[in-house]
Amino acid sequence: MGLFDVHAHLTHPDIFQDIEGVLARAGAAGVTSIVSNGLNPADNAAVLALSQRFPIVKPAFGLYPVDAVLAEMNAAGETYPGQREVWPTSVAIGWVRDHVEQAFAVGEIGLDGYWVKEPFWPAQDEAFRALVRLALEADKPIIIHTRKRERRTLELLDELGARRVDWHCFTGRLSLAREITARGHYVSIPANVRRSESFTRMLETLPRDRLLLETDCPYLGPEKDVLNEPANVKHTAAFAAQLWKTSEDAAAQQLASNFEALFGAAP
Repeated sequence: MGLFDVHAHLTHPDIFQDIEGVLARAGAAGVTSIVSNGLNPADNAAVLALSQRFPIVKPAFGLYPVDAVLAEMNAAGETYPGQREVWPTSVAIGWVRDHVEQAFAVGEIGLDGYWVKEPFWPAQDEAFRALVRLALEADKPIIIHTRKRERRTLELLDELGARRVDWHCFTGRLSLAREITARGHYVSIPANVRRSESFTRMLETLPRDRLLLETDCPYLGPEKDVLNEPANVKHTAAFAAQLWKTSEDAAAQQLASNFEALFGAAP
């Protein structure tokens, strides 16, 4: 079994402009599966098209938590630095519903309390509930993005009975990460782990059978301000072996087994 990246943005312009090179370097690094996460209907469609061209790409269809309420925010005069095409929430959720059977996973979805102010949280909660229900009905794993609303995200997942869940780039407290893994959920560790005390502690102390690899490329690379790409998961796997005091082959095997347990397919 090979290495993998459970959270990449291969449709991002900085990555997509050299997509064949990016995927070739990933393959050379031993990566055999890259889950490309969509942000809205247009991005989801691009992810789907990319997965149809390259078997290494596994499509995840989602609705970024900010995008879920972006129409309401704009109507209220609120702006978002990452402003992009605005989709009515019902249309965006409808796109996922219409295509969920083609998805490898549903994601990224979740809650955001950093860019989204509290008056918009109830609407964001409802969009999240709807997307989680779609994933459960289709028996698809879920990839979570949450920021400043980690506890509420876990509450809603518990409420809905979601268990096949990966928390991407988790920035909450380590104690909450332990609760998350105790639920049977997974936490994916980004490629900037050596530069982050928090991610290092997670990789070192959380149950090894609940950890996964991700890049969040083009962000969060091993080197600050250097474009990240899926090949860099090899560095995280090597660091895991170092922290776990085991061989790189043993660490890679453990991580691949975790991937298979969540997604139902070997990487």
